[in-house]
Order: sequence, then structure tokens, then C-alpha cells
Amino acid sequence: MPELLEISVGEALTRRGWTLSAAESCTGGLIMHRLTNIAGSSRYVQGGLVCYSNEVKRDLLHVPQHILDTHGAVSEPTARQMVIGALALFGTDVDVGVTGIAGPGGGTDTQPVGLTYIAVGVKG
Repeated sequence: MPELLEISVGEALTRRGWTLSAAESCTGGLIMHRLTNIAGSSRYVQGGLVCYSNEVKRDLLHVPQHILDTHGAVSEPTARQMVIGALALFGTDVDVGVTGIAGPGGGTDTQPVGLTYIAVGVKG
């Protein structure tokens, strides 16, 4: 049976001595939930932020307003900026940022339900 992804991630972080944070929009904290269900995860998990609103993305993660205005909350530039902001906020070595349209409503022709952007960044 294959090993759970959260176990593999935890082992890789531990081997490197790295810490992890997450900035989650459409996943609503699921990433951090999965990672922290592993015994010993406090060695590498520093914290996470559920950031549904544009105000939280802007004010806590420092996603520039012009990116939100130009590209929208569900976009590659926003996911990238969420990671940059979370790396600074939590002081971690690695961050994952997720933004998307979970549904069942909210989708459009250009941004359908299920559209998701995932960004991962490493300090430096």
C-alpha cells in the first residue's frame, strides 16, 4: 500500500530540517488538517491561514490590491503572492498556497467551478 502523502511530506521536511506553512482559500484548512493529523507534525508545521476574503489576502498576506483587481482572487499571480506573504508571515522554509472556486456556485465561463491554482515556495 502506498504511503500517505502527508507522511512523505513530513518525512522530507524532517530530513531537511525545514518548516512548513500554508495559505489556503478554497481548501479551507484541509491541507493543514491532513498534515497535522500525523504524530510529530509539530516538528515541521508552523501554522496556516484560511484566507477566503480579498481583504485577508491583502491585509495579512500582502497580496497587492492591483493583482486582486487585475487578475482576481483565483489566479496564478494571487496564488504566488499568497505564498510569498505566508513565507514572511510564518517565517517558514516552505509554503503552499491554494486558491480556487470550490463550488457548487461561483463559477463563470472563464473561471469554472473546480478551477484551482496551487503555488509552492521555498524561502530564498
